[in-house]
Amino acid sequence: MSINAADTAWMLISTALVMLMTPGLAFFYGGLVRSKNVLSTIMMSFVSLGVIGLLWVFFGYSLAFGADKGGIIGGFDFIGLMNVSQANAGPFSYMPQTVPHLAFMTFQMMFAVITVGLITGAVVERVKFSAILVFSILWFTLVYIPVAHWVWGGGWLAKLGVLDFAGGIVVHITAGVSAFAMALLLGRRKGYQEGGSMSAHNVPLVVIGASLLWFGWFGFNAGSAGRASDVAVGAFVATNLAGAAGAVTFMFLSWYYTRPSVTGIVTGAVVGLAAVTPASGFISPIMGIPIGIIAAIISFFAMRIRSKSLVDESLDVFACHGLGGAWGTLAAGLFATLAVNAQGSDGLFTGKPMQFFIQLLGVAVVWVFSFGMTWIIGKILDKTMGLRVNETEESVGLDISQHGESAYGE
Repeated sequence: MSINAADTAWMLISTALVMLMTPGLAFFYGGLVRSKNVLSTIMMSFVSLGVIGLLWVFFGYSLAFGADKGGIIGGFDFIGLMNVSQANAGPFSYMPQTVPHLAFMTFQMMFAVITVGLITGAVVERVKFSAILVFSILWFTLVYIPVAHWVWGGGWLAKLGVLDFAGGIVVHITAGVSAFAMALLLGRRKGYQEGGSMSAHNVPLVVIGASLLWFGWFGFNAGSAGRASDVAVGAFVATNLAGAAGAVTFMFLSWYYTRPSVTGIVTGAVVGLAAVTPASGFISPIMGIPIGIIAAIISFFAMRIRSKSLVDESLDVFACHGLGGAWGTLAAGLFATLAVNAQGSDGLFTGKPMQFFIQLLGVAVVWVFSFGMTWIIGKILDKTMGLRVNETEESVGLDISQHGESAYGE
């Protein structure tokens, strides 16, 4: 196939949309913490654009999408953008064939960037910036890259037939499960469940962040079609329906227990969007609605259970992304249909029951791998450089103690 201008334009637009999601995530997380930690929280997401953006070019893309080595990791074909053409498509069948290889590389870069940023929501208000920086580099190298290769780069899960259209396993499960592991390692924030307020300091900032995430998600999911096509259109519509269904469901659940929360409705939207991600290009668009509804129910009650426990997984990354991504990956095994995407598979309800069990295996393996590797990385860092700030630094706030700045001139 020759390079197609419309497909290339859509991929470049999608790349820009996904890039915008990381600042959106920074605002979403930043509004949810206390005012003394907002800059620290924003910084942990934003720095990923720089650090992971560079590492992806140096070695990340090559190890994730280079020639398969035993189903486990890619080769060194594309180190430092070697053999990554801006005029021709990539050499492997899992790469889009009507857009330049360089465009596909950049699109995938933005996925790596935001995945690392997602984890930071579990460690806000108490983690050293130096520690999270080193952690991000190690986690990207030892967790994200291998899983991306297994699922998207021709690795063993791809060969097994696992479906993950835009990152339910690669992005949401890896980040959500790893976030839970880091929360356990770091322990609770000072004053958590001891009467002190841990509530969001700026809900409008949360809404702005969620809105940017929703907007960017169209590139995240529909862009994963790799071209401007009917599959991209279907993924686009499924994405919006799941976000809407998740938002409304979460709103009514919070209304039933207390009041219709603004933070709740935008959280529900993010949950629905995360859940539909792995299935979006394999399902009839209308199926985004039940996927979003069920995701919101699962995450809502998971958050209620977590909030009453002693686990301080601060911004509920696990409930939103770990559980949402897992449900969405399994949903692909239920609702996928070849009638929508000939490059996918039928699911349990469309004639192929085995696909659901393949999806279940993919979820289980990546859950165990992500948690185990994150625990090892975190333990080593805690023993060597320390993960957590001291009590005085935590009391003052990480904006001042880690960055010497104040968000609101306090």
